[in-house]
Amino acid sequence: MYDERVPVLVVGGGYAGLSAALLLAWRGVGVMVVERHPSTSVQPKAFGVNQRAMEMLRVVPGVEDDLMEISRGIADDMRIAIAGTLTDPNPRMIVESEDQFAFVREITPVAGAGLPQSKVERVLRAHAEAHGADLRFATELVSFEQDAGGVTVVVRDRGSGETSTVRAGYLIGADGHRSPVRVAAGIPVEGFGELGMSRSILFEADLSSVVDERVVTLWYLQNPDFDGAFITGTGVGVHVMTVSFDPARGQSEADFTEERCVELVRIGTGIPDLVVKIVDQNTWAFAHAVATRFSAGRVFLAGDAAHTMPPTGGQGGSTALQDGCDLAWRLALVISGQAGPGFLDAYDAERRPVGKMTADGQLGNMAVRMPPTRRAGLPEAPADPFAIILGCRYHSGAVLAEPGDDGSLTEDPRHLSGRPGGRAPHFAVVRAPAAGAAPGAAGARPEGGAGTEGREISVIDLFGRGFVLLTGPGADGDAWTAAADSAAGGLGVELAAYRVGRDLEPVTGGWTARYGITGSGAVLVRPDGYVAWRSPTAVPDPETTVRDVLAAVLARG
Repeated sequence: MYDERVPVLVVGGGYAGLSAALLLAWRGVGVMVVERHPSTSVQPKAFGVNQRAMEMLRVVPGVEDDLMEISRGIADDMRIAIAGTLTDPNPRMIVESEDQFAFVREITPVAGAGLPQSKVERVLRAHAEAHGADLRFATELVSFEQDAGGVTVVVRDRGSGETSTVRAGYLIGADGHRSPVRVAAGIPVEGFGELGMSRSILFEADLSSVVDERVVTLWYLQNPDFDGAFITGTGVGVHVMTVSFDPARGQSEADFTEERCVELVRIGTGIPDLVVKIVDQNTWAFAHAVATRFSAGRVFLAGDAAHTMPPTGGQGGSTALQDGCDLAWRLALVISGQAGPGFLDAYDAERRPVGKMTADGQLGNMAVRMPPTRRAGLPEAPADPFAIILGCRYHSGAVLAEPGDDGSLTEDPRHLSGRPGGRAPHFAVVRAPAAGAAPGAAGARPEGGAGTEGREISVIDLFGRGFVLLTGPGADGDAWTAAADSAAGGLGVELAAYRVGRDLEPVTGGWTARYGITGSGAVLVRPDGYVAWRSPTAVPDPETTVRDVLAAVLARG
């Protein structure tokens, strides 16, 4: 009846689909990706990978190194400006230099990467295939039906026209803002909808007289002829300028002849006699829409299929990367039997508020950075973008909230509270050479900590593969560690326990204050680096406590 079977089938080979495939394959979960285009993106598209997305991707050895090596070869700095043209003598600078974000180095050991989506996708594809992911380009979704046991998917090879039927345990729709998967699943969207159309023009020209190619600069163009955006210094060998157009006013793609594109580039650069070679063009919708649900049974949405946002702010791509990584660790836990099926309900509960908040923030940025005619009725720009990037809080059954929790969706990432539902605070440690393998059913530490004995690392380096329990070095810490060993073994859950002050030596003091516990307490951190639960002090029966906490977080009944 079925031509093939696979635990997870992903529709769409962009940021969300490739990151899901990579993290699933790295965790040993069989995954197939079908992508209608013949390859990864040839257009630069989104630029930059933010720190939170990099935290999630870097758990796979080599990915961070590859991305950062490319990033270092592209630019030394980044700026954002509002101007009439590239030669505007008085641009309004939104970001003068990356140096104004130097405080982020105290929040995370991970740097963002400045490189275009086309290069990021190639890195993700290479690593996903190296880990065994089945990536099928020039292949499209025809239809799917789900039942209690799985999803039956019909796909078509666009070259031969042949169709095949694949039986999957779960289906991820990462197929763009018009998402056939979302439509077929009957999931509506809400938001401002399509706000206009943009034409991206890729061209070659010598701009060395007006821009520094070692500085990535995003220019929001506001002039009498058109509005749009221009990005320079991306290291892709061509420049990209986007021009907004309005079909309601009789404007269309047909207006963008090669001659007109050359004229527009000259207007945007402010160089009337610039020699321009048009390389490529494409059209895309400027939109704001968020799915009312991110899941329906065994079908899940990620990336633009879940949340489409204006590009103003540059967080759409990184949010899509996080969606894919986030789905991967959750599905892996359920497929391996470590978590119950109800555990997957937390994906919608946690990621949809983040998707909406990010989309609304991008829309608010548009109200500031685009011409006045496009600002009416739009929300305010976020006061602190890093509160969304590195300070989001989750609320779901996969988090054991404490009494009196205020339900806040963000907190100041400079002063994380350590509360359940928040990102686990970074602090530097040195792994003790004699620590050996951590106890617990996993029998080994998460891969981020492998081979780091005697070296300074971040505690964040220990998160990613399984759960982590942090506790103190004394007798209570020993009791928590033994409890973690027993509870994890009994439930078959991957859990590593560390006694800070024995297995891990903190470089500076105050780690317990950062996590809101005492030296006799303990904190449980999920594979995504979020705090699931904490006990400020010792408890009478730590083994029962840890077992019950794991069972509750993992929806094990």
